[in-house]
Amino acid sequence: MSLDKIYKTDVLVVGGGTGGTAAAIQAARRGCKTILVSEFSWLGGMLTSAGVCAPDGNELNSFQTGMWGDFIRELQKRQSGGLNNSWVSFFSYQPQVGAGIFADWVKELPNLQWITHRYPLEVLRQEDRIVGVHFADCTIYAHIILDGTELGDVLALGEVPYRWGWELQSEWGEPSAPSSFSPLTEKYPIQAPTWVVIMEDFGEVLAPEIPPAPNYDPALFIGAWENYGKEKFLNYGRLPQNWFMINWPICGNDYGQRTNRLLESKARNEFYQECFWHSQNFARYIQTSFGRRYGLAQGAFPSVSPAFALHPYFREGRRLQGVTTICEQDILPLPNGSAAPLMRDTVAIGNYANDHHYPGIKFPLQPKSLLWGGRWTGTPFTIPYSSLIPKSIDGLLVCEKNISVSHIANGATRLQPVVMGIGQAAGMAAALCCELNCQPRDLPVKTLQMALLTDKHSPTAVIPLFNLPINHPDWLNWQIDILNHPETYPPSGNILTSGEGYPLVEFPSFSGLSIDEHNQLNHDCWIGIFSRIGKQDYEFTITNCPDLCFTTWKIVTLESAVNQQLEVLNHNCKICIRGCLNSSGSWILAEHIEIL
Repeated sequence: MSLDKIYKTDVLVVGGGTGGTAAAIQAARRGCKTILVSEFSWLGGMLTSAGVCAPDGNELNSFQTGMWGDFIRELQKRQSGGLNNSWVSFFSYQPQVGAGIFADWVKELPNLQWITHRYPLEVLRQEDRIVGVHFADCTIYAHIILDGTELGDVLALGEVPYRWGWELQSEWGEPSAPSSFSPLTEKYPIQAPTWVVIMEDFGEVLAPEIPPAPNYDPALFIGAWENYGKEKFLNYGRLPQNWFMINWPICGNDYGQRTNRLLESKARNEFYQECFWHSQNFARYIQTSFGRRYGLAQGAFPSVSPAFALHPYFREGRRLQGVTTICEQDILPLPNGSAAPLMRDTVAIGNYANDHHYPGIKFPLQPKSLLWGGRWTGTPFTIPYSSLIPKSIDGLLVCEKNISVSHIANGATRLQPVVMGIGQAAGMAAALCCELNCQPRDLPVKTLQMALLTDKHSPTAVIPLFNLPINHPDWLNWQIDILNHPETYPPSGNILTSGEGYPLVEFPSFSGLSIDEHNQLNHDCWIGIFSRIGKQDYEFTITNCPDLCFTTWKIVTLESAVNQQLEVLNHNCKICIRGCLNSSGSWILAEHIEIL
């Protein structure tokens, strides 16, 4: 006789990764009785338990909406030392700080039950509908079930059609897809995972020696920082408190050997051991090269090896065969434009420049980057709701990297902020399906889009617009207007008011603040000379701080108003910048500028 507990709920989310966590929180905030089952004691996946605490994408202020924007703002409140530490990201933080945010959000919701340390063992179906999931000591039935696992395990257990690996150019005509299978596609069927490790600068104290794993081979890591230098290599993922996120693709700790083993439960553990050892060996190599000043961080993760993430950072897993499949053409900018075609059933946005990881190989991809705010960023694209819905199976939505997307396009849709947006959309859709007593494929997409735009807790953009941040008074009106008239979406990604100009944005002013020519104001106001080096290439020479006088910094910004201002400032003019210096990137992150 089975002693398993039986639960019945409105929404079940399997997997506590970035998307699953967002989905469960959104469904519960909407009022649904929700159960979230996670593999680990931390929620957040890539952003926390996988150690990717210097996230990429959706960094522009206008794209910081929904739960992603809330997460960034909460990090800014909680992280001692701030977020502007590394040069790979504008938001680097200690992983336990991120995990604490998600845990607190869950605690606020009495209708959200969180069950930890459970893995799905069986998916229950009634004909073409998923109705429940069996775990080691419980079975949970739900109206809507969401697959938020890192590798799409619910898809496999439920015999829901999915894709794994490469598609050829003949499939969808993707310009970057290979025309035939090759040794590359055979050796690396999916992008390589990385087992992130956090290292620490111990200063004058001798760090404990990092032992080599049984398969240590230092030759694998020769040349890792050859074109960067040791300091810039470490500063790539610099975190507060003299920590460093080691997630390095060049002769580093990406590990892609026989990733097909991830499809098999027993062989998966073998892959995990090898992947872990590879990162341990890379950390050992760093220490032997740089000296015992650097060692494994203490207390980064709640595990017996507290410097190592709780699980690998997976860039790709099983991908749903959905109603719609996102292809490379759907994420590339329109000809002579800076934004991708608008998906009419859009429910989330992204802007990451497509990127693939295959150790030792640089795989060419169609460019989708542009210069903006004094630096390179990615061109925006949208995620269609229909890519979250299985072709023919009911009762199920996906909410992780397992959406219906091609192998090529996954390189842009897999990023943490995009997946958080996917999760929020999936959670809202699941809640609406419960409210309307319908299946995901029957949910009116306009109902979902409006619910996301007007959510009382975390309203989120479904239309990416460079120059319309969420605090703009016309933000909601423009989002709705373009949804109603998608043909009006500008290829530039910028809203024009009269065919000639941008929406009126008041350039920030320091009126009312007393600026001392010889001192920093509030430790973040800098006076100096602006230099225009080239297109979207700006420098700033500080003149008001004795310690930094006549030092020159690159100017970058995430603010649309400041970006517009930088484009028209006169060369050699005197300005005041309110912002933050970042020695890792040799830049000043400008939040406001005033001409003096």
